Amino acid sequence: MNNFRLIIPFVIAGMAIAACAAPPVAPAPRAQQPAEQATPAPAAVAEKVKIRLATWAGVEEAKELQAVIDKVNAAATTYEIVHEPQPADYYTKIQTNLAGGTAADLLWLSQEFIAGYADKGVLLDISDYLKNDTRPAAQLDDYFPDVLQTAQFNGRTYGLPWIAQPVVLYYNPKMFADAGVEPPNENWTWDDFKAAAEKLTRDTDGDGKPDQWGTVFNGWPPIHMFIWQAGGEVISEDKTKSPIDTPEALAGAQFYKDIIYNPKYAAPQEVIKEQGFSELAKNGKVAMFFGGAADDLDYAHTKDPRFAEMQVALVPKGPKNRATFAWTASTVINAATKNPQAAYDALVDLTEGIHRWKIVAPRKSLANAEVIAASVPQKKASAEVILKALPDARSFRIVPRQSEWDSIFWEKFQDPLFQGKGTAAELAKQARPELEATLSQ
Repeated sequence: MNNFRLIIPFVIAGMAIAACAAPPVAPAPRAQQPAEQATPAPAAVAEKVKIRLATWAGVEEAKELQAVIDKVNAAATTYEIVHEPQPADYYTKIQTNLAGGTAADLLWLSQEFIAGYADKGVLLDISDYLKNDTRPAAQLDDYFPDVLQTAQFNGRTYGLPWIAQPVVLYYNPKMFADAGVEPPNENWTWDDFKAAAEKLTRDTDGDGKPDQWGTVFNGWPPIHMFIWQAGGEVISEDKTKSPIDTPEALAGAQFYKDIIYNPKYAAPQEVIKEQGFSELAKNGKVAMFFGGAADDLDYAHTKDPRFAEMQVALVPKGPKNRATFAWTASTVINAATKNPQAAYDALVDLTEGIHRWKIVAPRKSLANAEVIAASVPQKKASAEVILKALPDARSFRIVPRQSEWDSIFWEKFQDPLFQGKGTAAELAKQARPELEATLSQ
């Protein structure tokens, strides 16, 4: 994971290009044989409408997604999905393409972008399309409500979520055993986590400096989840306040501050820059790593024996609850698509296919060990823990001016806190008025 800073470009609507060729002319019956009944002309077969799909998929992910698309296209009669992966500078390219009228029909958007794009009229409102659709992926009551709300704005639906992966705790059992520390369990609290992290931070080569650490933070995992665990909020339920200066919110922020870059518990900032973030865990330098349920840390060693073997546990409980962040993304439709019905049909069918590929599918009917194991066989051993994490999973509350909110939260509160440029209380008091100014539409 990179530093957790979300910047949302506001865009204007563009035009997707999809063409349908004219059907061939049917041949005439043979007039020279009047006594014989003329053979009916063959029915004209319309060419499938091409529906372009833009995603941020890298090489391996794009290859896996293409296998899903191939199955969807084989069953479709009216459309053909054409994948256009853009792994580098994805959102910059999307903004440019929308502004220039060349954007794809279907787009991947992570949760924090949808409200802003919908507010600007960029996305097609699919609420009415969904009303009479009996296909499983179109049944909104099957989606986890907290995940579905990230694809909605002002009571209308603008996309279908395709993943809802909660953050879990990956841990290295060998490092625990070597340090004489009991592995994480479901009763672990913040105090248990910190005590284990301190014992797991060790100088193994005798040079007087730690060379392995209990954990690693760098803005990921989101500080929000620890604020939630303490009973605080960063954006209120009615989306009119940012109460980051309440005692509960400050307790969560202080817990994060106590750990991040602190060599007593966690890898320092310079080590992260030198050796990578998740790479520290894969290379056996960090004993506990907060990662998404779909991450490969629990089976990376099966692909490369140089990587450490890790297992999965629930995140530790805070003073009030065990809330964990759920990273969510949706597929949406460009409002300027030339073929809205075909694009909608492709969206629903593709979503069903992705739900059998990505974990955890954001639908209650598919959130089970059998689907997880069928989607990613290497996750079979972790499925039970992942499913236990789902009831505590939360997505962000997103507002149209999320880009501004995120910038202020990072620049005026989160990063200064991490760098020791003020206390949580001081920084929160200063940042809150600016944050709340972005919440008014």
